Amino acid sequence: MKKLKIGIMTREQFQRRTIDIAAGKIKLQHNEPKIWFSSIKSLSEVLSDNNVRLLKLIDEHRPETLKELAELSGRKSSNLSRTLKTMEKYGIVELRKHDSRKVQPIAKATEFDIQYAIA
Repeated sequence: MKKLKIGIMTREQFQRRTIDIAAGKIKLQHNEPKIWFSSIKSLSEVLSDNNVRLLKLIDEHRPETLKELAELSGRKSSNLSRTLKTMEKYGIVELRKHDSRKVQPIAKATEFDIQYAIA
């Protein structure tokens, strides 16, 4: 399983950094985070205890469908779908479509390297 590098910085810092990169003042390093959150709170909403348990279920049981995952987790399909779409946006899971009705959740990351500086 892949380790996902996550960074946390304010929106203002991120915008300044993006401008500096575009201007050539900063060069991206290969080991820098590719995923950024604007606060610890926003990160903790995506990697909440419930969502980490869900990720662990996906990794260990490898469900074939969202319905199977709903049964394993005891969560409603509609809630599960929203959560997984958010996690997919950050590269934590993949929702692989097998046909128009079946979607298989796949854990893309089960380890996280979180970089955060107070400055």
